Amino acid sequence: MILLRVISRILLLLSLIPIVVSSVTAIDEPRRICVAHRGASSYAPEHTLDAYRLAISQGADYVEQDLQVTKDGVLVCLHDLTLERTTNVKEVFPDRFREAEGVRRWHVGDFMLSELKQLDAGSWFSDKFKGAKIPTFQEAIDTVRGKAGLYPETKDPEVYDRSGLGMEKLLVDALHRNRLETKGTDPKTPIVIQSFSEASLRKLALELKVSHPLVFLVSTDSTGALLSEAGLKRVKEFAQGIGPSKGLIERDPQIVTRAHNLGLTVTPYTFRSASTGRFKSVREEMSQFLYGFGVDALFTDNPDQFPREKIR
Repeated sequence: MILLRVISRILLLLSLIPIVVSSVTAIDEPRRICVAHRGASSYAPEHTLDAYRLAISQGADYVEQDLQVTKDGVLVCLHDLTLERTTNVKEVFPDRFREAEGVRRWHVGDFMLSELKQLDAGSWFSDKFKGAKIPTFQEAIDTVRGKAGLYPETKDPEVYDRSGLGMEKLLVDALHRNRLETKGTDPKTPIVIQSFSEASLRKLALELKVSHPLVFLVSTDSTGALLSEAGLKRVKEFAQGIGPSKGLIERDPQIVTRAHNLGLTVTPYTFRSASTGRFKSVREEMSQFLYGFGVDALFTDNPDQFPREKIR
């Protein structure tokens, strides 16, 4: 009888092993992160509150804000250094351009916030969005907070440095005003800060002592040195992750392994339905990068197409 009891207990324990293994696998499987690139910018004009709200409704984990600075020192959400591509600035302020080599440009930094608020930032995309405004970073925070994370980028910071407008300090001050200065302060509103500028990220990390994760964006690496093991060790001095263009990873998937071995996250850009290359759909393309190459997150214009599980 004793022997039978022992055997039955062993059999019971063995029967539980698959359940335990399955449970551990589920817990350890990393969650892939969807960053809405300029908002849900395949469906609404980029960097408008409409695009941000739509991204949230489509399930984005983070909403991106490219940052520029107005003449009166206010952070606004706009990708370009100039206004003519996404607003009607030529009509509203026809004489407020700078001209170089015969090309006219209307620079954000030449306008007060009150002037930028007179511009239509939606009609270029669709009449449906006529009258949409350029949002301030504060308006972006108010719209996204508690519903998704914020993913601001210090865009062209060296340009504003020359004008005496330190973008990094403005960003940190904005986070302080909103009690978001420390990582984890508001669990419902995580923050990641990104930049193509090493100097900007070093300033944030080493001078301003920002505790939020920092991501170094990489557009090209012609020699392979930047994304080599040695190059990534240098990045780790001032950032916790890299954001390479997706083509770099497709040409050299080992970038992901090298970064992960050093504890760096990998968040490539940009995945959009308008440009999927050899893939049948943007969903299939994102699945390959997330579950094939093993990246941690990605920037997409199509948050609604983000595959939470591998496409079989």
